[in-house]
Amino acid sequence: MNYKFLIYFSYSYAIPTGIPLELEINRRGHEVWWFCDQETQKNSIPSTSNSFDSIKEVITYAPHIVLTITDLVPDFISGLKVQIFHGFDPEKRSFKKGHCRIRGLFDLYCSQGPSTTKVFKIHQQTKPHFEVIETGWSKVDPLFPLAFKTNNTAPIIFVASTFSKRLSLAYNDDVHAEIAQLAVSKKYQFLMVLHPKLPKEIKEKWIQLEGDYFTYYDTTDLIPLMKKADMMFSDTTSAIQEFGLQDKPIVTFNHFVPKPYLINVTEANAIEVAFQKALSYPKEILELLTTYNKQLHPYQDGNSSKRVIEACIEFLHRDKSYLIKKPLNLVRRYQIRKHLNHFTFKSFRKPFTLKK
Repeated sequence: MNYKFLIYFSYSYAIPTGIPLELEINRRGHEVWWFCDQETQKNSIPSTSNSFDSIKEVITYAPHIVLTITDLVPDFISGLKVQIFHGFDPEKRSFKKGHCRIRGLFDLYCSQGPSTTKVFKIHQQTKPHFEVIETGWSKVDPLFPLAFKTNNTAPIIFVASTFSKRLSLAYNDDVHAEIAQLAVSKKYQFLMVLHPKLPKEIKEKWIQLEGDYFTYYDTTDLIPLMKKADMMFSDTTSAIQEFGLQDKPIVTFNHFVPKPYLINVTEANAIEVAFQKALSYPKEILELLTTYNKQLHPYQDGNSSKRVIEACIEFLHRDKSYLIKKPLNLVRRYQIRKHLNHFTFKSFRKPFTLKK
């Protein structure tokens, strides 16, 4: 049977999550199209991919499965609504409003590992309108198999920052001055990326550090940089969890919820000491990181995309009579219609089922 997939997203940082899924769908000979609900982000879709320009084209396409790499999905699109996620849980928000928030729009959550599966199973007890299947996360497929290298003349430090001003190291002048000084010292090689939502003037401040020992990358494809690096320096971003799957050390600056598997500092003048500690590859900290990874994302085979697609197809055909209707969600559904400028009374509240 030929299946019609739609990859639905909002921002460019979702692209690296969608590409492995697209490759797997194409490998199986099914149809796949992309749609972005933000006009300014549509040019981020790979030029080699099929994409829709309007929501009306999406409705006409009538997908069987909607792979959603954002928080919301229109209820008036046909097909099984599947939440794939655009990142790991950076723990910036409360349990109620965080990574595992139930918005009443999805039929299936493809969870990333035991730690998220457990939370969705708890939610499912009081909101039995969705299913949870643990698959791993497609974005990190290219990270595996793991490759370790420590033969660099200068240790390579991957630097990444979130966009929230209260959490982002990119805004901190003392951190900027310290990294500038360390780059000039030639003791470290820095590879930096910044969140796409950060203001232009903040990005430009860091770009000015470009030189032999500091390189800024304007990209959302972080994994090639992660694989090159010996360690990471960051704040409170989900990229920490991605990098940590390599069992490489991580230094954080003012992490919102400091963890024992991280080396956290709160003052810029403590950064280099923390770098030295990280580059010694402290056994106790890395053992804690490995333990954490087993709950976060235990899959190291690079086949999470395969598991996602198989789970979606299996669930598409499954009898879902045990699930109740998704909630009315009138305010949220109006907001989605207003955003897409498409007003309709149509709403698919029952999970889509396709007979074989």
